[in-house]
Formats: sequence, structure tokens, C-alpha cells
Amino acid sequence: MAVVRDLRVLLRLRDFRRLLAVRLLSQGADGVYQVALATYVVFSPENQTSPAAVATAMAVLLLPYSLVGPFAGVLLDHWRRRQVFVYGNLLRALLASGTAVLMVTDVPKWLFYVSALCVTAVNRFVLAGLSAALPRVVDTDRLVIANSLSPTAGTLAATAGGGLAFVVRLVGSDSDATVVLLGAIVYLCASLSALRLDVQLLGPDPKLARPELRSAVAGTVRGLLSGVRHLASRPRAARALGAMTLMRFCYGALLVMVLMLCRYAWSSSESRGLALLGLAVGISGAGFFAAAVVTPAAAGRFGPDGWIVVCAAVAALLEPALGLPFEPGPMLVAAFVLGLTTQGAKISTDTVVQSSVEDGFRGRIFSVYDVLFNVSFVGAAGVAALMLPPDGRSVPLVILVAAVYAMVALAMRRRRFT
Repeated sequence: MAVVRDLRVLLRLRDFRRLLAVRLLSQGADGVYQVALATYVVFSPENQTSPAAVATAMAVLLLPYSLVGPFAGVLLDHWRRRQVFVYGNLLRALLASGTAVLMVTDVPKWLFYVSALCVTAVNRFVLAGLSAALPRVVDTDRLVIANSLSPTAGTLAATAGGGLAFVVRLVGSDSDATVVLLGAIVYLCASLSALRLDVQLLGPDPKLARPELRSAVAGTVRGLLSGVRHLASRPRAARALGAMTLMRFCYGALLVMVLMLCRYAWSSSESRGLALLGLAVGISGAGFFAAAVVTPAAAGRFGPDGWIVVCAAVAALLEPALGLPFEPGPMLVAAFVLGLTTQGAKISTDTVVQSSVEDGFRGRIFSVYDVLFNVSFVGAAGVAALMLPPDGRSVPLVILVAAVYAMVALAMRRRRFT
């Protein structure tokens, strides 16, 4: 297989192997920590889980990506990237250990959320640094391959870390604090792994002139605003971005509903509810993978805009049919369908945005895209918190989500033919 051959070539590069090890350990630890945080909020016996608590947890996990993300690159251009990996992962190991302590002590909940927020905020700098450092360990001819394989490997590591957290929680320990400590250990391993890289290897080049930090931050704000104005002048890209934002909202609202159903309606025990949640997440992930396989051909057949229409229409039809019974079997089928349609629409949106905006604005517009993508998810959790009863069975929420999907399909179809 070409992918295996390309990976084998890259792995012959010593510094690429070392940087990849940092990525795998860092993102693996992210998977462990995030699943531990979610299971503590939703399934911990000492917590009376509510949709509002789930919404708060999602805000903690996702808002740092939106608020810190656009400025991460500015700060990274002033810090040695290798030191970001060493000290960033060490800091996350210490903060995660603090989270574990807070889980087993009687403290105000806001302290727990502040601790978790700090861990996820540092994560943005580490991920941005890993992408920025890649050209320093791979030659130009292999950079495209490395940009394709390295983030994919990191995503798989995060998935494996989340799976490990589920297994440890179900089989080895009933303490979420223990799982968080496991994540802290893996963060520490990532920090130690970064020490194998030369301190100057990953840049930035100290000889290059960089703007003063305050002016650089102000320039980032101005750049984002100019990106928004440019996007407004590109209606096709703006429509696709709006459609994806709404579909991400729908997926987030349904995820909160499934969390509550797993916790209360579908199980008489914590372990069974946790197993059902893990199964639902895995099946939805399979839908994401299926989208990666199906979308190139489908987008070629219908066009990227047309494939977004198809994805939204399929979701609008099947989501209420599978969701309204509020039974595990149909809902797991819905998890696969919505994983496929959501990711299929995202891949198409990426294509539309890349092809519709000028090259000089792409970075800024994708920063705006990143903000919308995560804020919509957090907003969906907030809306679900207002509409869901404790057991998760909400007919109005299912109907609202179907209506939003249908609105997206109709709006995109109308614009496509006008």
C-alpha cells in the first residue's frame, strides 16, 4: 500500500521519528484525559449528572481551541518549539495530577473545571507547535506526505488513548481520578520524549526578525476581521461554512442527548451505561471513517455543494425516524449515519473553502472556521441543556435538530441552482 510505503520512508528520518513520538504520546494523553473528564462528569456515582453539567464540560474541552487557537501561532513564533513540547507537556502532567486530586476531594466544582480548562488550553499550543515544527524535520519533497500522515497518526493515538481510558475505567478501576493520573503519566512521557530533540532544531530561527508581541497579537485580531470581510465577499464559501456550523450544532445537541440516555434511560448500572457510550462513540467514529472513503466519489458525482445537500437531507430524514423511539439499537444506527453525514459535509466544506477563497486569506478564514466549528458545538450543548429532561428523552429536541438539517439542505439546494 502507498500509505505504508510513504510512512516507511518517513520513519527512516530520525528527527521525524522523534517528533512523531512526541505527537503520539501528547495526543494519546489527550484522549485519556478527555474521556476521563467526560466519564467523571457523566457517570461518576457522586455526581448528579445533568445536561447543564455536560454542557459545562464541553465548554471546558472546546472553548480553549476557539479562544486561544488564533493566537497560538503568534506566541509560538516567540518561543522555542522544542521547549513548548517539554514544558507544555510537563505543565499538563502537573495540572492533570491536580485535576485528579480535585476529583477525590470536597472542593467547589468550579476549581475542577478551571483545572481542566488549563489542561486543554495548553493543548492548543502543543498541537500548533507540532504542525509548525514538521518542516524542520522533513525535506520539502516529503512535506505533503508528512502533513497527511502525521496528524492522522495523532488522531489515531487520541482515539486509542480514549479507548484505553474506557477499558481502564470499566475493567481495571472504578475511579476516574486513577484514569486522569494515567493521562498525567503519559503527558510526562511526552515531555521526556521531547528532550531527545535538539533544543534549536525545531525553530523558530532566532535570526529572523519577529514583530513585538503586542503588535503581533493586535495584527492577529485585524487579520481575523479582514478574513471575515473576505469571507463575506465569497458567498459560496460562506454558505458552506454556515451549513457546516449548523450541522455541527445538530451533532453536538444529539451527543448530549445520547450521553444522558446512556447515563439514565438505557442502563441500570454505571458500567453498562459507560459501555453503551463507548460503543456509540466508536460507531460514530466508524461513520467518520466511512465518510473519508465515500466522500471523494460522492463529491465527484454531486459536487461538494451537492454532497452537503445530500448529507443534510439524509440526516433530516433518518434522524427523527431513528431517534424518536429512544432505543439503543436505532440510536446506534443513527450514530453511524450522523457520523458519516457530518464528516462528509465537513470534508466538502473544507474543499469549498479552499477552492473559493484567495490563498492569502486561507489561514485566517480557517481560523474563523475553527472558532465557528467549536463554538457551535458548545452552543448546541447549551441549547440541549435547556431542552433535555434528566433522562435524555426529548421529542422537541429531536424535531428541532431534524428541522435544522432540513433547513440546511433546502438552503444549500436553492443556492446551488440560483
